[in-house]
Amino acid sequence: MTARDDATPTPIDTSRPHPARVYDWWLGGKDNYPVDEELARKILAVDGTVVRGARANRRFMHRAVRTAAEAGVRQFLDIGTGIPTEPNLHQVAQGVAPESRVVYADNDPIVLRHAEALLRSSAEGGTYYVHADVRDPDTILRLAGESLDFGRPVSLSLVALTHYLGEREDDVFALVKRYVDELAPGSFLILSQVTQDLSPDAVAGAAELFRRSGTPFHPRSLPEFSRFFDGLELLGPGVIPVHGWRPEPVDVAAQAEGVVPVYAGVAVKR
Repeated sequence: MTARDDATPTPIDTSRPHPARVYDWWLGGKDNYPVDEELARKILAVDGTVVRGARANRRFMHRAVRTAAEAGVRQFLDIGTGIPTEPNLHQVAQGVAPESRVVYADNDPIVLRHAEALLRSSAEGGTYYVHADVRDPDTILRLAGESLDFGRPVSLSLVALTHYLGEREDDVFALVKRYVDELAPGSFLILSQVTQDLSPDAVAGAAELFRRSGTPFHPRSLPEFSRFFDGLELLGPGVIPVHGWRPEPVDVAAQAEGVVPVYAGVAVKR
């Protein structure tokens, strides 16, 4: 169980907020800095959905990963891992199939500091960490390929990540396709993404605060988000607000708290 990267990671920059650490604050974590808390509170003031959205995203990831594992997938690549919050993806996958192999990838130095926690694995399986940026698919796929066999199905998850990637500067649709093209038939794609459709004013305010802080932010409409799944077979119930994707009782109860402006979907490559 090792962390792998090609270069010495950059020092943690505490002068600017980082999305993973802002997200950590919303989840009640302790691995954030005053600059992250400041932005998190400002966004919460204009968008009261963000805390329940962060929690809903985590629960969606659990349900989606469990679905992939129950379908027989035994390899998982999670890009944009974020700061570990239990249960993490490998715990969910290995809870279904202890032999599962999981590779996490992120570019935040603070996540690298937590690699030891990420790398705790069942005796039968394995967990690994790649320190690299989602925008560098060649590096991520090469290093992940040291632990995963891309000739067999892989569950690829980019949960609450694509709204930080734009069309012009990142060519996000081509980027996701690059990863999907590497996957064998029977592989899964798990995505969630903030949308302006369900709470336009609040999401617009949050997006503006992110941009002012130096973090690009790109909410997407239903047709735009659905485009990520072109050429894949969507699992029921299709692209849907995150609470509604195969909800468990806790998700049904959480819907009473109000809207969560996040779309989610899971698809299989045939």
